[in-house]
Amino acid sequence: MKLSLPKKFTGCIAIFFVFIAFLNSPVKAQQGTWTELTTMPFDSNEGVMLLLTDGTVMVKTATGPDAYGNVWDLLIPDSNGSYINGTWTPASPMNDTRLYFSSQVLRDGRVYVAGGEYGTGSDSAEIYNPLTDSWTEAPHFKGYIGDANSELLPDGKVLEAIVGTYSADSTIIFDPVANKWGSVAVCKGMHAETSWLMLADNSILFIDWPYKSSERYIPSLQKWIADGAVPDSIYDPIAYEAGPSLLLPDGRGFFMGATGHTAYYTPTGTASPGTWAAGPDVPNGYSTADAPGAMMPNGKILFTASPKPYAPDNYFPSPMSFFEFDYTTDSIKLIHGPGGIDTISAPCFVSNLLDLPDGTVLYANQYTSRYYIYKPVGKPLPAGKPTISNITQNGCTYTITGTLFNGISQGGDYGDDWQMFSNYPIVRMRKGNTVVYDRTTNWNRIAVQTGSLLDTAQFTVPAFTSAGVYWLVVIANGISSDSVSFVYTPCVSGIQTVADMRSSIQVYPNPAQEQVTLTFKSSVSGNSTIRMIDIFGRVVLSEDDKAEVGNNTHILNIAGLAKGVYMLTLQQGNITSRTKVVVN
Repeated sequence: MKLSLPKKFTGCIAIFFVFIAFLNSPVKAQQGTWTELTTMPFDSNEGVMLLLTDGTVMVKTATGPDAYGNVWDLLIPDSNGSYINGTWTPASPMNDTRLYFSSQVLRDGRVYVAGGEYGTGSDSAEIYNPLTDSWTEAPHFKGYIGDANSELLPDGKVLEAIVGTYSADSTIIFDPVANKWGSVAVCKGMHAETSWLMLADNSILFIDWPYKSSERYIPSLQKWIADGAVPDSIYDPIAYEAGPSLLLPDGRGFFMGATGHTAYYTPTGTASPGTWAAGPDVPNGYSTADAPGAMMPNGKILFTASPKPYAPDNYFPSPMSFFEFDYTTDSIKLIHGPGGIDTISAPCFVSNLLDLPDGTVLYANQYTSRYYIYKPVGKPLPAGKPTISNITQNGCTYTITGTLFNGISQGGDYGDDWQMFSNYPIVRMRKGNTVVYDRTTNWNRIAVQTGSLLDTAQFTVPAFTSAGVYWLVVIANGISSDSVSFVYTPCVSGIQTVADMRSSIQVYPNPAQEQVTLTFKSSVSGNSTIRMIDIFGRVVLSEDDKAEVGNNTHILNIAGLAKGVYMLTLQQGNITSRTKVVVN
């Protein structure tokens, strides 16, 4: 059936990487390389991509009971640590459908989402737990969160924007541990369509919509204060949009606008206003109306841009091109996109960029199933290099101590919604060609550019990791520390992660019609339950079996199921694994 999509999507369904010639401004920037992922997911992308604390990428898709989707896919790097050759597996669907919403990776490794410009969840929030593959709803919010911004505060709570119809002037604090809403802070101006930037002192800066004034939230004061005036407007006079903002390695903030203008902000480090200065314009008359940006390990910012909005019926013109911003030369240069092509026939708001732990950037467009990885040129900045001073063990949990665990910046930004930050430590181990990503939690701070201040975080090693001597590093936004020797002995625990069996479960044939054969490897014997779950979260088929140590096979009769996409889950004690099955 046909789906009725919001005006923002007019002309955007045909985003299937139809490349067109670009006749102006030859590429001059020395650039990195693009590589397409070898495997496509079952579902098409619909926006936000998040890096979980165990190195898994969590991607929002268009699959669900309406056009806006409630299903997420997980990209898991292979045993050599490659995302290009990684595998896809589904996560349990959200309770609500959402498109253009707030998102944060929390300090306990869970994922917070709230609001949505479209879908059923515009006035609600929920939290995903990777360990149980489940969503927990927050208390109903009496208001409209919409396509809102958010930031993680030093105490682990979330500062959430409340968005009304161009009257967005309030923020509210959400406590993910207590699962409740807290105090409200009123802004000086309006935060609709703005990009929020966390500075090194933990204050949060944005430019008042749609003006040239700015303001900051001071966590210690729990209030917003007025800041300096911006030299050029970043909000265009038609769509009133803006682009991403990122903290530069030299401590300045950098904001990109839908007017094609950019602006630098120099903070004071106190409650006194900072100073603003004009930055370079985006070349070719392009702008960043709802565009993503990601800071790479070399300190440059990769971003997309399109022609400026020029008419009320064309807020988001095509085509889209790729650019790199270099703060050391105050310059923005055009680069080639995937396949060496200069433009894509889509507006920039459909694109997404995410920093990966291996120093690359993951790129995807909404409503496509093709993903690319960009590997930049140049060396990682020494100023962003973490250090490791100590690792201690307490039961099955390790505590790692060092510096610069949160990096130079928050990593990636989209603008007014779906925050794709990654300013938290990722722990990776290597033994020969085998790479293992550990799960980090409880990092002691969320601040960036912390210099010589001691940082700590806890991590757990995935079950089924073999004993031995590993080389271990801690990574912040793609910049790795020097490796240290780490002797690992498997820990016996009653708690294991959802990721335990993801690499060993296989289903064939897929797609299927009459039956599927499920094979999996188990380290323990015991009862297991196999379920098929539809896109509405309903269990449509359930069977019990007994697993033995080693390889197991189970044949599942699916002849009675309707055509569609299902999630197959395998539950064995505290271990949960899942994969996607297509019935045709």
